[in-house]
Amino acid sequence: MLYDLYQAQLDALTPARTAARLIARSMSRTLPGLPEGAAGPITALLESFAHAATTHKRPDFGIRSVRLGERTVGVTEKPTLATPFGTLLHFAKDEPPETPQPKLLIVAPMSGHFATLLRGTVQTALPDHDVYITDWHNARDVPLLHGKFDVDRFIALVIRFLEELGPGSHVLAVCQPAVATLAAVALMAEDDNPAQPSSMTLIAGPIDTRVNPSKVNALSEARPIAWFERNMISTVPWRFAGAHRRVYPGFMQLTAFMSMNIQRHASAHLQYYRNLLAGETKAAEAHRRFYDEYLAVMDLTAEFYLETVERVFQRQELARGEMRWRGRRVDPGAIRHTALLTVEGELDDICTIGQTMAAQDLCRNLPASLKRNHLQIGAGHYGVFNGRRWSQEIYPLMREVIETQAPAQARVPRGRPPVQKPERTLAEADEIVRDEDEAASDQPLIRIVPPGRPETFSPTRRMGLDVDGVE
Repeated sequence: MLYDLYQAQLDALTPARTAARLIARSMSRTLPGLPEGAAGPITALLESFAHAATTHKRPDFGIRSVRLGERTVGVTEKPTLATPFGTLLHFAKDEPPETPQPKLLIVAPMSGHFATLLRGTVQTALPDHDVYITDWHNARDVPLLHGKFDVDRFIALVIRFLEELGPGSHVLAVCQPAVATLAAVALMAEDDNPAQPSSMTLIAGPIDTRVNPSKVNALSEARPIAWFERNMISTVPWRFAGAHRRVYPGFMQLTAFMSMNIQRHASAHLQYYRNLLAGETKAAEAHRRFYDEYLAVMDLTAEFYLETVERVFQRQELARGEMRWRGRRVDPGAIRHTALLTVEGELDDICTIGQTMAAQDLCRNLPASLKRNHLQIGAGHYGVFNGRRWSQEIYPLMREVIETQAPAQARVPRGRPPVQKPERTLAEADEIVRDEDEAASDQPLIRIVPPGRPETFSPTRRMGLDVDGVE
């Protein structure tokens, strides 16, 4: 019923927003006495109203080219492997470099936003790597005939995608999928799977939420899982391809995001209105780009959401040594050859200090020479994978880890900015300017609240399992 009411409201307002957009475009932007490009109060108000709406349409990555040394090379998005709940998307270079680049799989969070949230992550890594990303599908567009999607199936897809990339690849997991990615690599290591990655980078992931619990963790543990199922789960309306599928609606996740920082969102929209009036076109366009992404939401399957809340945030199964994947115990201690880099943000109030670093202890049989942890001073949750601190301080460190693990024929090119060594400590925090990363300096931080769980897919032929759902 809740989903039907939301959709009815959205449908009712859509004609009004369309009309507001058309009227605003037709009105003159330059009136007597106003600066060049400035809008009148009515036009600015119409523009603000027209853009303040959620959408279930996946934004475009918009990555058309990449700079390789002295030349610019075109980039084409190519679906490499399509499954009902997610596609392995390849950012293929139209003119690949003569020396093969290391293959990098970016595991995007399934937490209410599309994988395009990691556009900046992809853009930074693309010059040095052959980049792939998990392009998750909106659950409301997946017909019921494709079955469920829970944590086990999520893990299976990560394994399947890594197998598609083949031996010698690398994996980067951002936020929520850090747990599933660590589990996938552990299973592959235990099976001596040839496709187990050479390196694994986990950024701001809830490996052990018992460490330095955040408000998000407290909210997850405050109520039993039955409460979440009763109050957070709805059914997709009949008009969509995934009709009657039980989901955690994207609009509810967005509401949770915004409620955590409602004052900053309100201020951002008020400033947008003022920028339109003053003719600050660049600032207004930056606001539109941010909120076009931020308000693009996707639904999660109910089973994925509920399992993630219960298994990751309430029971901390992986950290306690209690996680099982299709009946098999998941043991990160099986990882012996995959280099591990964990990254945390000093100001991250979603996945707090120590929660991701817990992976270092879980990988108890990994040599110390293959372990590395980095605490990024001055960065919040969004800043560890997007913006200046990611591109200038965190990424060079990841690139160095990948380079040391890459085979000789697939080395990361030289001539890049030097890696920022992670010797700084919290004691030096007062000496560092704590401006938020440029990508989000004047915008609300995107907060990823406990998502949901993925289901049992079938990943690897080498494990003796079928590969189901591949289209």
